[in-house]
Amino acid sequence: MASEADSQLAVPAIEFRHIDFSYDDNKVLDDLSFQVAKGEIEIILSGSGGGKSTILKLILGLLIPDAGQIFIDGEEITGRDEAEMQQLRDKIGIVFQEGALFDSLTVYENVAYRLHDRGLPEKDIEEEVVSLLRFVKLDKEMDKLPSELSGGMRKRVSVARALVGNPRIVLFDEPTVALDPPTSGTICDLIIELRDLERVSSIVVTHEMDVVKYLTSEYVRVGEKGDIQFKDEGEKLCLTNTRILMLRDGREIFSGTSKELIESDEPYIHEFIRGTELLPEKDESQRKAAPSHSQERVSLPHRLSR
Repeated sequence: MASEADSQLAVPAIEFRHIDFSYDDNKVLDDLSFQVAKGEIEIILSGSGGGKSTILKLILGLLIPDAGQIFIDGEEITGRDEAEMQQLRDKIGIVFQEGALFDSLTVYENVAYRLHDRGLPEKDIEEEVVSLLRFVKLDKEMDKLPSELSGGMRKRVSVARALVGNPRIVLFDEPTVALDPPTSGTICDLIIELRDLERVSSIVVTHEMDVVKYLTSEYVRVGEKGDIQFKDEGEKLCLTNTRILMLRDGREIFSGTSKELIESDEPYIHEFIRGTELLPEKDESQRKAAPSHSQERVSLPHRLSR
């Protein structure tokens, strides 16, 4: 007989059922249904204006669907009032595309802002903020202003702020846009750590195929010495806890793994990914797996701000 913990794990972190949404006469989402399991990454792809960011706003209750139901951890949120939605938003982390940091506040103050707003003791706030900044490897930059940081550092501050309160769901809106490849890789590593070590459920909205390739081929494990090791098995591996949802004209045209996406015979999909890291023009059948890398493990403790 399944335990209560197993039953809870089986409940999707996020579920859309037959969602319709329009801006005036422009239908953005048309009968959209999908699920995000606990500890899973869902990557959402579409063309410009294809409804990716609309999905995030619907999850946060910033928009109300014209039809259909939205569930968070098995509870329907459509039709809830603003007070109830604010309580829900406090349990969901979001990393905005533009970062949305307060220019006049230090790194520490940006991450601590929501905790101060809740009136928590300063000792508890400091413990959580330092832990989060250590997780994103910015604990030595906590007294700096956003203007003193690189674009990648500012994005990592946004990730730390999104993790305040130990959310089990985190939404990433174009998390690597305008970042150089090494910095994009660092952000992807953080998303992978959240999936594999913390079992956080994430939605990643992106149009960058190198990000899709990275998130669907890399995984992390804890080494014998307690360090975390990133592995890439190249073409041998197809991660089942990272899935791709592709939209066209507001409707789902694909849902599955990266391997299934590449093997799809849908012409639009091939046009979308041809010549990218997922489906290069040249034959890469002899491609070697990318070298693995490791780093010191920094765990996210059970924090007091939930």
